[in-house]
Amino acid sequence: MAIIDCLIWQPQGSEIIYAYHYPENNLSTYTQLIVQESQVALLFSKGQLMGKFGPGKVTLDTENLPILRRLYGFPFGGKNPFTAEVWFVNLVETFNIPWRIGQLSIHDPDYNTQLPLEATGQYGLKIVDPEKFLIKVVGTRYQYTQRDMTDQFTGEFTTKVKSALVQFMIQNRVGFKQISAYLDNLSNIVCQQMNLFWNELGIELTRFYISNIDIDTSTPEGMKVKEAIAEQSSMSITGHTWQQAQMFDTANNAIGQFGGNSNGSLLGGLMAINMMGGMGGSGMGGAAMAPQYNQPTFGPGGQGGNFNQGGMGGNFNGGVPGGNPSQPGGQPRMVYCSNCSKRFPNNMEYCPNCGHKYHPCPNCGTDNPDDARRCVSCGTALAGVTPKCPHCQTPIPPGCNFCPGCGQPVIADTSTCSRCGSRIPDGAKFCPRCGNKRGA
Repeated sequence: MAIIDCLIWQPQGSEIIYAYHYPENNLSTYTQLIVQESQVALLFSKGQLMGKFGPGKVTLDTENLPILRRLYGFPFGGKNPFTAEVWFVNLVETFNIPWRIGQLSIHDPDYNTQLPLEATGQYGLKIVDPEKFLIKVVGTRYQYTQRDMTDQFTGEFTTKVKSALVQFMIQNRVGFKQISAYLDNLSNIVCQQMNLFWNELGIELTRFYISNIDIDTSTPEGMKVKEAIAEQSSMSITGHTWQQAQMFDTANNAIGQFGGNSNGSLLGGLMAINMMGGMGGSGMGGAAMAPQYNQPTFGPGGQGGNFNQGGMGGNFNGGVPGGNPSQPGGQPRMVYCSNCSKRFPNNMEYCPNCGHKYHPCPNCGTDNPDDARRCVSCGTALAGVTPKCPHCQTPIPPGCNFCPGCGQPVIADTSTCSRCGSRIPDGAKFCPRCGNKRGA
């Protein structure tokens, strides 16, 4: 084989090559070695490192390769041939090596469930110890590219990044909703932990970026989680709940199934209104989740005031003296349950929503709690209500000063108005709400 007189490596193409083995190994002491910028050349002979040369031009002779005399016994001068392997190592620093880690399962504190996450980003590498890199990483290959690098260390890279991400999120109790605010700090932490591994191979991890952490949609489970989070965000913006969305879907299906003619559309519409009755809406068919103070209000002497029924804006002349809980014309009207605050017709004996027994006021028809002595709306005395012992809840017959169940003395509670149930401030002789005398 011919003796090579000039050694030079000029990479071609866009692929990053970290190490290149020159194909010829027959050299002479007059061979010219040309090393480009950001390169270093290493000469091996008989398994030993003969020399390492940086950028520039050099003649291979016994002056800069003293080991030649010991290996081959060459005298000074003359074009003496020898055999050597020449490696060129690329010292350029790369910044844009992409990476992705999926199926990163973690118990998320925001959603209190297991979420499948994926992380993506970029990192940069630089060869800092060419000799260690060739011996520990490249080995007997004739060319070592960036693809070889990523393929060879995928397992180690994935394990360390996953461990660092999960530890950070658990120790700092950072959930999926806030993790994007910590990407910079998290990138620095992972970079420091990963550098311990790369330095053992003669490589430095110069840059490490986590650009995004999102739900891993590569599996059917991840797709469902992604859709559920998107639906939850949509409901938070529009202001409705999951139960309400299901009721709307059911109502739409009912209208669609009974559609096709006027009678079917009407029947479907009535069914939809009936199904939406428990949604807590304020419009037609909505059973408003109203507190007790949204009961109809009445003027002095039991005269009816204005009653805004379920947001319809209609006026209802409430109970007349003598007590007629129904609307004019004998039609039942809607009242609010004192237990669950949902509306139901006053011709029912029990609330259809919670099963609480209807205790109507004889004057205005308002539903009252079981232990109410007077109507919470108009103040009318409620007949048949027996006071209970505050200690054991045993009913106390009229005129008893001691509880027949536990024997405790019965002391009238004067801090609460016996008429409307409002709290009476200390020192006040009359109720600030209805004017009832304290203790009456």
